[in-house]
Amino acid sequence: MTTFKEIRGTAIQSVSSDPSNPEAGQIWYNNTIGVLKGNALVAAAWASGGNTPISKFGIAGAGTQTAGLGFGGYFPNYSNVTIEYDGSAWTAGGNLGTARNAPGGLGTQTAGLAFGGDPGSPPFSSVATEEYDGSAWAGGGNLNTGRRILAGAGIQTAGLGFGGYRDGVGPQVATEAYNGSTWTSVNSMNTARYGLSSASAGPQTATLAFGGGESPNLSATESWNGSTWTTVNSMNTAKSGGGGAGTQTAALAFGGFTGPTNVVTTAAESWNGTSWTTTSSMGTARKSFGSNGVSTAALAFMGTTINTSPANPGVTNATEEFTGAFLATKTITT
Repeated sequence: MTTFKEIRGTAIQSVSSDPSNPEAGQIWYNNTIGVLKGNALVAAAWASGGNTPISKFGIAGAGTQTAGLGFGGYFPNYSNVTIEYDGSAWTAGGNLGTARNAPGGLGTQTAGLAFGGDPGSPPFSSVATEEYDGSAWAGGGNLNTGRRILAGAGIQTAGLGFGGYRDGVGPQVATEAYNGSTWTSVNSMNTARYGLSSASAGPQTATLAFGGGESPNLSATESWNGSTWTTVNSMNTAKSGGGGAGTQTAALAFGGFTGPTNVVTTAAESWNGTSWTTTSSMGTARKSFGSNGVSTAALAFMGTTINTSPANPGVTNATEEFTGAFLATKTITT
């Protein structure tokens, strides 16, 4: 009979306390409590978080899973509401100066940035920027190209805004860099798109953009090195209106809508710097929602849960928290 030592090249040790830094797959016997234990992989999963106090779609997100920020959006009217998340509950923050749907968002809970969006009046593609200090919003420098449904990454003093939609023009390739007071136009994206997602936790000089489009939806992924965009491996599923989290080398794409019939999805994919791999699906299918965080600790909140947008577009106040796969000590039982 094959033994564990022959398989793993090591014997099962009898120890008085659990190892402080066990290897993946290591097994030991804790003789103090008489239990066989091992270090096993816990699968990635989504779990419910605290519900938001309001329900919107087209809301922008910034911050982290335990210090999140959401602002703007729509339903039943254009919104200037700001909400803050502490890892378990949402509370009200200071209102935006300008109500707007589908703005770009980036930064942290105490240093956020809102830019662009649809203010509800022509040309429906705002250039306005606002900076958040943790309690109130103040005006910042205007975008050079007004648009909505755009993406952002970086921090308040070193941000990046890209893609989006401009009325009368269509999907955008424009990319702009923000230095804390002024936007500067830099090299454009390779593929024009709106409703795209980004690895927003990444710095201004190392960003990932993915998905977007609509009619058709796109799976295209682009990587930004601080001066140019490079097309890299595409997502497995083309989608628009989804969420994004992480960095240029470790990202997460989740939710959104797919296919020619715009089916709202729960699907999620993880990016390792080279390729996309399917990971644990969300609990609630949704699109046009707020998102933030990193690839192993992401947050999704609000959004719409159905394919079209009638008078009541299935708007949700549900929040979900993603935890990536991790190693943990487990008791071995028969």
